Amino acid sequence: MIKLVVGLGNPGRQYEKTRHNVGFLFLDRLVSGWESEARFNALCASVFIEADKLLLLKPQTFMNKSGEAVGKVARYYKIQPSEILVVHDELDFEEGVVRFKQGGGHAGHNGLRDIIAHLGSKEFLRLRVGIGRPSTGSVAHYVLSKPSVNGQIKINHAFESVEKVMSDVVSGKIGEVMNQLHQN
Repeated sequence: MIKLVVGLGNPGRQYEKTRHNVGFLFLDRLVSGWESEARFNALCASVFIEADKLLLLKPQTFMNKSGEAVGKVARYYKIQPSEILVVHDELDFEEGVVRFKQGGGHAGHNGLRDIIAHLGSKEFLRLRVGIGRPSTGSVAHYVLSKPSVNGQIKINHAFESVEKVMSDVVSGKIGEVMNQLHQN
């Protein structure tokens, strides 16, 4: 069962709608009111998905320090890594492709690298949201830029697909969700 959903992104207006902030953008679809929690250095909210209470977290450190907030919240609320879902951007998938993955490495994603270090575990669930890879130029510039209008439409469509199955995700029916979403 999932108890904590973490959206990865960078704080600040200049990053709000960038590819690297798809984790924040997804969580903003689930809740409109965020509370600043100084003790965690994060924005937090609680929502109910059916009868299950879910804590949502947007770390307010930069991406490569996301693990600080995640580790603090997990320890404070006694949440196990297997009860955490991290939503993040994925360069290796085309825009709008979504895939769930249980455990695994960081694949060069600095936010995931820091979360693994602070949790002392790789065994959390990930929702990887495809942002595509640039054909030329800097990857850093690409992830910190806004997607095209068509790209954003694809990402929004992916978010809608995930929202429809969130109750199954939260209740732990990950295999069923993977079978359903990964066919696209």
